[in-house]
Amino acid sequence: MFEKYRSDLTKLVEHAWQHPEPSFREFECSGSQVEYLKKMGFDVQTNVAGTVTGYMAAWGSGKPVIAILGEFDALYGLSQKADCAVETPEPGMNMGQGCGHHLLGVGAIAAGLMLRDIMQEKGLSGTIRIYGCPGEESGSGKAYMARDGFFDDCDVALTWHPSAYNMVSTGSSQSCIQCYFRFKGVAAHAAGAPHLGRSALDAVELMNVGVNYLREHMEDTDRVHYAITDPGGASPNVVQSHAESRYFVRSTTNPKCQALYERVKRIAQGAALMTDTELEVVFDEGLSNTVPNFVLEELLDGVFREVGVPAYTAEERAYAQSFKDTVPVAGQLSNLPEDAADRAKLAKNVRESALCDYYVETVRSDRCGMGSTDVGDVSWVVPTCTANVNCYSYGAGGHSWQWVAQGKSSIAIKGMLHAGYVLARAGEKLLENPQLIAEARAELDRRLDGEKYQSLIPAGVQPHYYD
Repeated sequence: MFEKYRSDLTKLVEHAWQHPEPSFREFECSGSQVEYLKKMGFDVQTNVAGTVTGYMAAWGSGKPVIAILGEFDALYGLSQKADCAVETPEPGMNMGQGCGHHLLGVGAIAAGLMLRDIMQEKGLSGTIRIYGCPGEESGSGKAYMARDGFFDDCDVALTWHPSAYNMVSTGSSQSCIQCYFRFKGVAAHAAGAPHLGRSALDAVELMNVGVNYLREHMEDTDRVHYAITDPGGASPNVVQSHAESRYFVRSTTNPKCQALYERVKRIAQGAALMTDTELEVVFDEGLSNTVPNFVLEELLDGVFREVGVPAYTAEERAYAQSFKDTVPVAGQLSNLPEDAADRAKLAKNVRESALCDYYVETVRSDRCGMGSTDVGDVSWVVPTCTANVNCYSYGAGGHSWQWVAQGKSSIAIKGMLHAGYVLARAGEKLLENPQLIAEARAELDRRLDGEKYQSLIPAGVQPHYYD
């Protein structure tokens, strides 16, 4: 079914790989996808929720409305030459598609095209809506879209993620708030007149010390981590008049995340008091925990079993092996999915195969995984589910140069097209069995138990980016 789209979609993947762009500045990737979807007969709205590069492409009319979520942002510090199994930055590039979002976005388009073909062939009615979602890595494009109501009339949301495994996602993810703590002090000669100075860098360091003491008194599932984004200068003999750190604050639910964030802010205020400096807190990003939906997980599980997994040639297996060999065996086995039903079988496959060549069954779970995604905000508004489809060798995981290197290989393209087909077939079953949509909605309502979605992004904050 996807063969007639292979050439066009491969070009979109290659274009996105060649033009890795940061959050809310994915102009090349978003622009090429918008142009293609218009050409393919979709009505496209751009600048969705003020995200500039976010888009919403629709085909069909009426209910149900099936949302398919895509992404396209890249990562700093992951420049890498294509198909090279040695870490080799690509000249002239400082970013790379290290999480596979270039595949994710095009796979969503593949799903929309194939589902449209199925609907036309079978005379099924409804609306397909493809969302081009910017800023998943930093910025939370979907959270702005959810906050501003762009999923309110959807009935189901389906998405996928490039992976080293073939499996359906289950469980939850952490809520997350990101912000900048900017301290302003007074410059002075560090030897001649230190008493006249007020060190902003001291404030940053004291805040970090305070947060480290906080760690003993957080829940085990909480996470707080930081980077010093402005050390205030490179001259030790000048008291630093400005300094800044960026923090991620994570917990299992939005209320817990907000409460932990308030504790971190009070530590920053204490650091400012101790150093007699001024503090500015700049909100950067907020995203919600994921609400699982077992009805949709069972649906995707059944579809995946029916269609199977991609098949690989001997050449592709040798190619994958060259990347697998860059990671020690212990590293390959150290981070197997927690929810795999048979971890022993998976470990055996990791030892014996260069890549995942079977469907990994999962145990349905409410367990909160350590990490965050703005898909969580969508899942509070509409029943949502994610499939993981293999696009890479075993070994290194996401945010690695190995994933960048393999990002436009035949293995990656196979995975992307396969993901589109899995989502399209899932959409077909939902359209043919509307009771599944009702059951998924009922499960979401039961899980929320009357609680309403409240975005962690304050009402006055608009989509933005920081380098």
